[in-house]
Order: sequence, then structure tokens, then C-alpha cells
Amino acid sequence: MSDNINFRIERDSMGDRQIPSSAYYGIQTLRATENFPISGLKPLNTYVDACLVIKKATAIVNGELGCISQDISEAIVKATDEILAGALRDQFVVDVYQAGAGTSHHMNVNEVLANRALEILGDEKGNYKRVNPNDHVNYGQSTNDVIPTAIRIGGLLALSHTLHPALDKAIAALESKAVEFQNVVKSGRTHMQDAVPVRLGDTFGAWAHILTEHQNRIYTASGDLMVLGLGGSAAGTGLNTHPLYRARVVAVLSELLNMPLEPAPHLMAAMQSMSPFVSVSGALRNLAQDLVKISHDLRLMDSGPKTGLKEIQLPPVQPGSSIMPGKYNPVMAEMTSMVCFQVMGYDSAIAFAAQAGQLELNVMMPLIAYNLIQSIEILGNTISVLTERCIQGITANEERCLAYAEGSLALVTALNTHIGYLAAADVAKESLKTGKSLRQIVLEKGLMTEAELAKVLDLEQMSSILPLATE
Repeated sequence: MSDNINFRIERDSMGDRQIPSSAYYGIQTLRATENFPISGLKPLNTYVDACLVIKKATAIVNGELGCISQDISEAIVKATDEILAGALRDQFVVDVYQAGAGTSHHMNVNEVLANRALEILGDEKGNYKRVNPNDHVNYGQSTNDVIPTAIRIGGLLALSHTLHPALDKAIAALESKAVEFQNVVKSGRTHMQDAVPVRLGDTFGAWAHILTEHQNRIYTASGDLMVLGLGGSAAGTGLNTHPLYRARVVAVLSELLNMPLEPAPHLMAAMQSMSPFVSVSGALRNLAQDLVKISHDLRLMDSGPKTGLKEIQLPPVQPGSSIMPGKYNPVMAEMTSMVCFQVMGYDSAIAFAAQAGQLELNVMMPLIAYNLIQSIEILGNTISVLTERCIQGITANEERCLAYAEGSLALVTALNTHIGYLAAADVAKESLKTGKSLRQIVLEKGLMTEAELAKVLDLEQMSSILPLATE
């Protein structure tokens, strides 16, 4: 078979190269794959979607403004719709770790769209005189304004499609367990030592409230992602763009995505500063840190079954040992912690990358793009499966919980206001030394009457959360 059948020749400013005839990417993508054989990680689908939606909006607006011909505009739009529907996903091939600012990935998108648009117009791939990746698909754009816009849109898409729905389900599941376990009294623990009794339902209710607050923080932080610097072109001046392009393209994007997007009041600022991504990543890290705490609590409360706390039972989802029969591990909680540690690492990398810009550009945007969107999506996926395969199936060991609550020396705390802190401490020490109950020692010493003790050591009353009082 001849080279003419297997390959096409493409030319850029550096010379000619052979491109596989079947490939929709072009010469700049080929060079990038040769330059960056780093991780094997390819762009996330959500990030590709964000770039495609931008290209669709720009093609629409540039066609309406007469900057590119209407037939080319329509062909580019059709090409983006096809890929958004799932076609040609294997053509986005540039490694995550690549040329600064994301030029390689950006040109990968431009070349794929140009070549598919050529086919739609009845032409051959590679005939860039008719549809050019730079002159048509990329008209009025630069990597320097497209990529920070794509990170914003990719982050918003990942939040709305993955993380927020997962948080909604997790919060609802925890609130349901709070109701289910509201009458289960257990021993509280501070410093990993016995503490005053609490309600198991209140523990789950507290977790639901914690996640709700984190979700609100993420909503607040992600508001900055709605402000787009698209239209700034290479350096924030809007060079080579139509005067009406900037406002119109953001309006079209808002309509396509059904999001209240708005043009940045200062394009240079929007293109140079990575602070919106740092804010969102920080909110994700904050969530991850509390998720680790919750996952560790679940593991502790389920520990055993014979030598641990075993106050709750997590659903067994797979055998837990290759050698110990009948063993089941809290694998969903363990996995949750691992993912959260990864998110914390991504956040650190984003912080370093965000401060590494110089002058009119931050060249670390590919790293920020991958880490931010990946963090959102793996957190969302993790919370989703943790809810479905763990939280929803948790049961309470009510007898074990009550036994711990009744046997806790911390019950002596309720005696403080009646016999004083020092006397209560002496009672606790004697109980621990002799094995006698708190009740027995207090009665023997004549510190309180039996009726007084019954009222003070009422577990139901002690474990109830006091309502907020107002004057």
C-alpha cells in the first residue's frame, strides 16, 4: 500500500510531516505526542466538552458577525455537536503534562474540528485552505483566553453533573439515618477516651450538617467560575476580535450551558489570575478533610467484630482477606480516605501552579485544568458510591451502644453541679479501681439520694441536645 493511501502530508511553520490518513488530529498534535510521552494520561472528557462548547459558541458568533463564512460556521458547529455526543473521543491524544498554557491540547481540538468540518463540507481531511484550525476554528481566539475559560466551564460542568448531585444524595442519606438512629444512645468519646453519652442519630445529623456547609462553601467559591475572560485573545487586549464578539460569545455560552455566565470586567485580570481555581480547589480540600474524618469515624465505630467498638455495622461488600475466612473490611470508607488524600495533593499542586505565572500568562494551566476537574469528579464519584454502598445500608448495634453508654465513667460529669468536680473525680477513680458502679459509690458515700441520682443519670436526658435559648 502506498504512502499516499496511508498518510496525508500536513505543513506548519516548522515544516512538513506525515499524518495517518485516518487521524482527525493534525501536525501540531503529532508534534505534541512526540514531545510529551509523559504519563499516558489524556484530557478528561469534561475538559474536552468544555473546549468543544467554547468552539461551538465562537463558531456561531463569528459566523453571525461575518468573521468566518456561514457554511464553515455551520460545519464547525455540527462537528462539535457530533463529538459532544460521543464521536471521535479517541482523537484527543495529548498528554496532560504538555506545553505551557495548554497550546498543544488547544490545537488538538482545533485540528479535530477542522478536519471533521472538512468532511461535513464534502472535502478531505488536511485541506486547511478551506477550513483552517487557526484561521477559522480559532478565529479571534488564543490559548491564553480559551484555556482559562475551559477550566472554568469544565469545573462548573463537573460540579453540576457529579459533585453536587452526589452531595445531595449523601446529605439526604445521612439525614435519614439521623432520624432512624435518634433513640440510640451511645458513649461519646473525646481524645479517644470515654465521654458523656450522645445519640447515634445526632452523630449522623452532624455529618449531614457538615456536608451541607461544605456544599454551600463550594457554591460560593464556584461563583467566580461564572466570570469569563473569553475575548481577551492573546494578552487581554482583544486583538483580532470583532467589537461585538466578547459580549455575544458569553451570551451564547450562557444559553448553550444554561448558566448565568458573564464577561469579565477586566480581561487581563481574568486571564492572568488563577485565584478562582485556587478558591474552588481549597473548598474541595476542606470537604476532603472532613470526609476523611467521617470515613475514619465509620471505621472506628464498625471496628471488631469481637475486639473493637462494633457500635454500627457497615454493609459488607466484598471478602476482606486473602487468608482469613469470613473477614469483611470497611473498604468503602478506606477508599474514601485514599481519594481525599489525592484531592489534597491535587490542591497543593494547584496552589504551586497558580503562583507560577509570569507577566501576561500562567503557563501551568494544563496542570490546573486536570487537577481541578479530576478532584471534582473523583470526589463526586466517591461520595456517590460511599452513599449507595455504605451509608444507606448502615445498621446500629443498639445493645452494644447502650452498654458502652451505661458503663462509661464519663457519666460522672453529670454529678459536677451536684457534688462538685473534685468529689465527682474521686467517685470516678474509685469506680475504676473497685469496679463498683458510679451509682453504688455515690449512694454509699451519701452524696446524693437514689431519687436524685435517677434523675441526674437519666441517659435519655443526658444525651439530648439542648435547644438554642433566646431571652
